[in-house]
Amino acid sequence: MTARKRTFRILAAGAAALLAAAACSDGGREKTEDSGTSGGNAPGSSGYTIAFITHETPGDTFWDKVRNGADQAAKDTGVTLKHSNDPEAPKQAVLIQNAVDSKVNGIATTLVTPDALAGSVKAARDAGIPVVGLNAGIDDYQRLGAQMYFGSDESLAGTTAGKRLAEQGVKHPLCVIHQTGSVSLEARCAGVRSSVAGTENIQVNGADDAAVTATLQAKLAQDKSIDAIVTLGAPQALDAIKAQEQAGTQAKLVTFDLNEQAATEIKSGKILFSIDQQPYVQGYMAVTSLYLNLKNGNDIGGGKPVLTGPSFVDASNIDKIIPFTKNNTR
Repeated sequence: MTARKRTFRILAAGAAALLAAAACSDGGREKTEDSGTSGGNAPGSSGYTIAFITHETPGDTFWDKVRNGADQAAKDTGVTLKHSNDPEAPKQAVLIQNAVDSKVNGIATTLVTPDALAGSVKAARDAGIPVVGLNAGIDDYQRLGAQMYFGSDESLAGTTAGKRLAEQGVKHPLCVIHQTGSVSLEARCAGVRSSVAGTENIQVNGADDAAVTATLQAKLAQDKSIDAIVTLGAPQALDAIKAQEQAGTQAKLVTFDLNEQAATEIKSGKILFSIDQQPYVQGYMAVTSLYLNLKNGNDIGGGKPVLTGPSFVDASNIDKIIPFTKNNTR
């Protein structure tokens, strides 16, 4: 068994305990750039302030689960958590620099556009502020100077998804990229293509559901050889269902990530399976790891990424997973 697989098994064993704690999380998100948390240990009782910075696109339900995990970890550890986000790489870099300038104790950040964020991450390290990566940037976090990483191996996830489609005879899947420049999304589609050579990518505007549906409907109507659709986020999977209905296609539909509606469609059979990266765990572990590093010098992962996925959700386990999606933690 490889070290990576052992790490994932250890994390998977702990995930149930983390999810049990999720029942007392806020379940929502503040719309302000910076917000503290409350409940559990008093905010700030640990003496640490952590900046939590992502490339979240407003309205994407995926990030609610990341935030819920981070907020629960802050409550459990008494950390003061400062949220901020921007989907534009230069603006996310500014948010990281702002956190450095405000002298936070630690920074947890997504690294979806690593080259654009490299300067601000270096500024944090030069200031002696520990940085951990989460969700995106598994291949770049060490080069940038982040000391820990929590997320899915997106290449592995894409390859595994492609293998499952190939086993069902799929020849021409359409891989839907909903954010330009995302290394994680590109890696997912490349992984699918490594298993199914006929994979075709299509770029859509993930911030506009109507536009996603229209783009996919037009493509599906134009090319009847497409026999599977691979969306890289749960909201886009729901858009794809509408596009399928309008185009009259019987192409199989699979997705990365989950929300309550997507879980319901797995139950109904409209979505074949989801490749879940367990975002709640990413948020929880990122904050907890920084707390332990600051308090006790711990380095979780031993210099290797801690994998939170891929974890497959399909007809065999959907009944168990649905209650957690209703809690907005899975």
